[in-house]
Amino acid sequence: METSARERESYGGALAGHMPELRRPRKVGRMRQTAEPPPAAAQPRRHDPFIRVRGAREHNLRGIDVDIPRDALTVFTGVSGSGKSSLAFGTLYAEAQRRYFESVAPYARRLIHQIGAPKVDSVTGLPPAVSLEQRRSTPGSRSSVGTVTLLSNSLRMLFSRAGAYPEGAPRLDSDAFSPNTAAGACPSCHGLGSIHRTSEELLVPDPGLSIREGAIAAWPGAWQGKNLRDILEVLGHDVDVPWRELPAADREWILFTEEQPVVTVHPVRDADRIQRPYQGTYMSAHRYVMRTFSDSKSATLRARAERFLTDSPCPVCKGRRLRAEALAVTFAGRTIAELASLPLTALDRVLAEDLMSRIGPVVELGLGYLSLDRTAPTLSAGELQRLRLATQLRSGLFGVVYVLDEPSAGLHPADTEALLGVLDRLKAAGNTVFVVEHHLDVVRHADWLVEVGPRAGEHGGRVLHSGPPRELAGIAESATAQYLFGAGGDGPGREGHDEHDGRAVREGHDGRAVREGRAVREAAGAVRLEGVDRHNLRGVDVEFPLGVFTAVTGVSGSGKSTLVGQVLAREVGERLAEPGFPVRRLVEVDQKPIGRTPRSNLATYTGLFDVVRRLFTAAPGARARGWKAGRFSFNVAGGRCETCQGEGFVSVELLFLPSTYAPCPDCGGARYNAETLLVRHDGLNIAEVLALTVESAAAFFAGVPAAARSLKALEEIGLGYLRLGQPATELSGGEAQRIKLATELQRQRRDHTLYVLDEPTTGLHPADVRVLLRQLHGLVDAGHSVVVVEHDMDVVAGADWVVDLGPGGGADGGRIVAAGTPRQVARAGQGRTAGYLARALGTARGR
Repeated sequence: METSARERESYGGALAGHMPELRRPRKVGRMRQTAEPPPAAAQPRRHDPFIRVRGAREHNLRGIDVDIPRDALTVFTGVSGSGKSSLAFGTLYAEAQRRYFESVAPYARRLIHQIGAPKVDSVTGLPPAVSLEQRRSTPGSRSSVGTVTLLSNSLRMLFSRAGAYPEGAPRLDSDAFSPNTAAGACPSCHGLGSIHRTSEELLVPDPGLSIREGAIAAWPGAWQGKNLRDILEVLGHDVDVPWRELPAADREWILFTEEQPVVTVHPVRDADRIQRPYQGTYMSAHRYVMRTFSDSKSATLRARAERFLTDSPCPVCKGRRLRAEALAVTFAGRTIAELASLPLTALDRVLAEDLMSRIGPVVELGLGYLSLDRTAPTLSAGELQRLRLATQLRSGLFGVVYVLDEPSAGLHPADTEALLGVLDRLKAAGNTVFVVEHHLDVVRHADWLVEVGPRAGEHGGRVLHSGPPRELAGIAESATAQYLFGAGGDGPGREGHDEHDGRAVREGHDGRAVREGRAVREAAGAVRLEGVDRHNLRGVDVEFPLGVFTAVTGVSGSGKSTLVGQVLAREVGERLAEPGFPVRRLVEVDQKPIGRTPRSNLATYTGLFDVVRRLFTAAPGARARGWKAGRFSFNVAGGRCETCQGEGFVSVELLFLPSTYAPCPDCGGARYNAETLLVRHDGLNIAEVLALTVESAAAFFAGVPAAARSLKALEEIGLGYLRLGQPATELSGGEAQRIKLATELQRQRRDHTLYVLDEPTTGLHPADVRVLLRQLHGLVDAGHSVVVVEHDMDVVAGADWVVDLGPGGGADGGRIVAAGTPRQVARAGQGRTAGYLARALGTARGR
């Protein structure tokens, strides 16, 4: 929809203090205005202060027209799957990227045809753009906080130029202080700081078994494992005595030899087939595990091999990753490894002024608890994005569009206030800031608000509002307005009924629904942890009640994920088989991707694809051709498109930019070859079935119970807008987590189960939060236990028990600040959570 004159007028009035360039000319350099203005014909044309989009049709967008102001902070919001990211990233950023390619070398311009251009008629007034997404891919282990923020470069230069060298030692280049270069990396661990080791205990967990009985658990299964056993028998080893009774020298050779002898194996004859002798090559268990872990392209095989490995600090560099020459240089009495291991707040007190100014924005965004050597794979997507955002503050860029993907993800309310200040500074530097966001404090803070909706998928894709946030109150279709505004604006909230279960609800401090009419549940037992020492947790004693909904809170870095994901989950997992232990099952639902390539998707992860393939195998066209289920798998040769190997996409290398995926030029993203697509089930081929949304598929497969059960679970958790074949690389962390939860919910277990979730509301619109909470509270009502790490104070206010960690992050955290019911924690007034929780409880009754 086009921005009306009234909207532009009200926008100008609302932003008079924020955008003076729309009201008066800027002073440029030292130039002064002449006494007489130039003739009208000679006056420069004033630039259009709006970015104007016409006919945007990317994904579910319905040919929308929208005008968005430049030099302002604009928030794009709407329910999950409404199309807001398709507008902000899929259209605006993608168009800016396309124009960049148009401006560079002819070779790079050819890449545009491979990547494709966004589906939009026109975009005018669009400056160059910088994208700060929550990347779905996992960074490598060599990436760290220091490399992401570029602080490591400055620290290495400091040691190279100003470090204290041993007497007579030559001055080192800055590369010598990097574990990622040949000049600096420890030659033993190649700069990783740790080495993978295995042991007899890991490779042979049950020494009472013989080799024939499977004593060497690390060996592969099926024929390959039998082959290795037969080779050992030919070599003269006894494969029928218990492992522990073999001579120590034989055990050592079998597990760890680097020799690969070749022998002739004469298989035992089976009655029904002839087996000829063959030449077999022996490989030790250690060699097999290390080769599989380092070389296998199968994630399943690598994960299996990893079970037989353990990480230990490199014995040469003691985990410090560098050569001895670099570790001999000091600054302020410390080595570069010692400084890199300090929390940024502590490092700030040691370094020079330039480095301090670089650390400042990182600390301001609530990440001061991180150290430079903290590896990137251990960081959340939100932490990585905020690190990149802090780096942009120092870049000095102006006149560009920053497009951010939910920068408040994983932030405690106290840290959100600092984030708003950083966004304002980006804007004040002369930039346009686009933020895809659900957090209502960020929405309120925006200069301009674009809501896409009204619902998800094919029921969304329209611009409901484009203008100042306060004018959203008059949009009846808006899913955001009912949460953003209470009755009377700043009044005590408005009451109503949950459209899903009819219970009375009341809106909390930021408009989110707070349930009434349910007393705090009574615990039915507890899991007690004592003396917990891990990361920044020091001697922590804590109790997690069972049969209730428990929320674990605290600022970023306070130790929440460590306590819940690493300590509680591990303790419960180890005690599941213990007689009398009340918990019989443990389900951990995290936000890690359900797959790392386009080959993985919603249908394959949930098992729904197995049902679909069986249906197509039974189709007349498949039976006539003698096709089995494998023909309809895009993971094996036969039915898949061989150009893209069944992925539907091909990787496009962009030279100096990260590689990206583009639709396969042969199958157009269908994944299958033309012959396979001739077979149909109820009028659709298998590619068309994978293109169905969950909602459409539920109707299509209504008569197939095995499929209907999976689809119902996905619909009930708010994922009806996703396509069955949607690649895992396109799913957000929150979507991946809800897919995992839906997969668990359809199993309908009766045993007492503990569900552990890490920030389940991240990336969810308040309306979607309500749907998710209904499912989680339903699990507790069914007799199970739920523990969530959470920052959303209205979710915390609706919990039965709260454990608050802090008071700060890193070394300043790791303690239990308060534990009790939400009201008890709020009234205690301890830590940074209490005040925000009190606000959330302020309008709720019956707690």
